[in-house]
Amino acid sequence: MSYRNLKAKELLTIKTLGELKAAGYQTRSIKQELRDNLIEKIKAKETVFPGIWGYEETVIPDVERAILSMHHINLLGLRGQAKTRIARLMVNLLDEYIPVVEGSELNDDPLQPLSRYAHDRIAELGDATPIGWLHRSDRYTEKLATPDVSVADLVGDVDPIKAATLKLPYSDERTIHFGLIPRSHRCIFVINELPDLQARIQVSLFNILQEGDIQIRGFKLRLPLDIQFVFTANPEDYTNRGSIVTPLKDRIDSQIVTHYPKSIATGKKITMQEAIVKTEQKGLVKTNDLVTDLIEQVAMEARESEYVDAKSGVSARMTISAYENLLSSAERRALINSEKETYVRIADLYGVVPAICGKVELVYEGEVEGPVIVAQNLIGKAIRTQFLNYFPNPEKAKKEKRGNIYKKITDWFGDGNTMEILSDLPNRDYESRLRTIDGLDDLIDELHPRLSKAEKLFMMEFALHGIAEYSLIGKKAMDTGQSFQDLVGSMFDPTKHFGEEEDEDDDDRF
Repeated sequence: MSYRNLKAKELLTIKTLGELKAAGYQTRSIKQELRDNLIEKIKAKETVFPGIWGYEETVIPDVERAILSMHHINLLGLRGQAKTRIARLMVNLLDEYIPVVEGSELNDDPLQPLSRYAHDRIAELGDATPIGWLHRSDRYTEKLATPDVSVADLVGDVDPIKAATLKLPYSDERTIHFGLIPRSHRCIFVINELPDLQARIQVSLFNILQEGDIQIRGFKLRLPLDIQFVFTANPEDYTNRGSIVTPLKDRIDSQIVTHYPKSIATGKKITMQEAIVKTEQKGLVKTNDLVTDLIEQVAMEARESEYVDAKSGVSARMTISAYENLLSSAERRALINSEKETYVRIADLYGVVPAICGKVELVYEGEVEGPVIVAQNLIGKAIRTQFLNYFPNPEKAKKEKRGNIYKKITDWFGDGNTMEILSDLPNRDYESRLRTIDGLDDLIDELHPRLSKAEKLFMMEFALHGIAEYSLIGKKAMDTGQSFQDLVGSMFDPTKHFGEEEDEDDDDRF
């Protein structure tokens, strides 16, 4: 049986260099290792990057081509595009265990030792040299590029304490304290946010990427490192923090551009996979596909909004946090009202405003409006967009020969009636208020007759918000919920003093 066919338990029984040679072990570079294992997975029709959605036809094939080409990789894209996740999943393409010279700090290959320690050990003990085994989970190193990162951190430096302890002159290479990169020999090394790394530090990577060796303080030392580099970066014009220096960019073989989900269905897969739903919430809060579609639509509206900085992007973390907030909003209402079960509401969608505010970078016009107002507007636009998937276009409904399907509802508000849908209404009061509005019940029965009671109430509230977004009725945000009234009446409210609404909006910004 060949070495490649040995199982993990059998490998771990090999304890010496002689036994390793007898098993037929042969040195293989990490890039070759990644390539060989990828080929096996592709032939076996296995999923190479599980849990990555929306990249099946774009990013994933590019990454696989780069691995097959044995390239260093730069993943370029806006925040929240799974760049680091992809890099971490590359670990699954490594062998489960590889042999190392026991005690070596550089993960020395027993057949191709790198460090002075490993050379001396093998010269002294020969085939009796002890062998250790390194698991694939220990073959991944990740470093976030920050302005304070130094060459010593990444490459290494002379260690005076080691020199004193070992009673060696500084000219002896054994006095070197190796940095993260040499210690990642035979591993995947990831540098996140590469443009944040100072230019002089990026220069120190030139030789490592091209020739595979390192230089430390003038030591005539050549270490042919075997490392798979993966870099992540935002587009260079994202901020003024820095950029990737041209010679370094030239040494990175493949640059792969990532992107946000191109459809709501893909976004939902990511959100449902990543969102943390508490055990108590699963039994307490009932939800539906429409509300999750609305959350994904908010992200899409944000990415197109004139108030949001497109260069910054809108992270997929926004929809994840928003979904968690949505469930918590419904859970809180149920706890307040001592209810054993509740159905999610459109009112809960406005409870996700804090998740939106912290995840979008506003341009100047957006800052003037205020983050809360921008978030509420994004939710409104999402409702307006999704409304047409469930109801006739209100702008066209006015011209229908058989009559305006929304007329009964707008007439009710036109008679001077108002309705406040508060966020924390008990289920009974919530139902009572929605059924009070003439025509709303009939609208849902006509267009969506097969809904359960809870689904019908949700759709009634959704219809109310939708026709407000199309300006058939007026809607006003309150601290405790939403108020609906006749559109003309809301514009000419005699009880409101000039400038009062603007002042309230200003207060909401802080």
